[in-house]
Amino acid sequence: MNKQRITVSVIGGHDASSEVEQLAQNVGKIIAKMGCVLVSGGLEGTMKAASKGAKEENGLTIGLLPGTDKQDANEYIDIALPTSIGFARNVMVACSADIVVALPGSHGTRSEISYALVYKRPVIDLGNWNIDGMITIAGVEELESTIEGILSQKADESV
Repeated sequence: MNKQRITVSVIGGHDASSEVEQLAQNVGKIIAKMGCVLVSGGLEGTMKAASKGAKEENGLTIGLLPGTDKQDANEYIDIALPTSIGFARNVMVACSADIVVALPGSHGTRSEISYALVYKRPVIDLGNWNIDGMITIAGVEELESTIEGILSQKADESV
């Protein structure tokens, strides 16, 4: 089997405050610096800000869009994948990830967290979700070491 790049899904609200958008942008930068592929829902708000951060570090971004038109993707998406399945695409955002980073959001974000936990994906909590099974960190400054720890643990388990 060929070696796949690590995918990190960034999930969060469509309507995000400037503070949350800055957090998302920093998350995107870290993901790209680590050589991981950023996956999101590909639209506005948190998704756009995280993708922008990744692009600022020459990262690769994938947007799993709810509709049928690639043109719906924000300008920072490299690979737009229209799904035509609306909110059901949240399953794909969660399941396609090796790791999920959850930022503040609403019901759609909560559904992605739930799916990620069902599919046993590590979910890093940067949105004060306080849901059992998530990995809570104090802030974005702990993100890189947390991702490295998860990847190291996965490598140990596969030996």
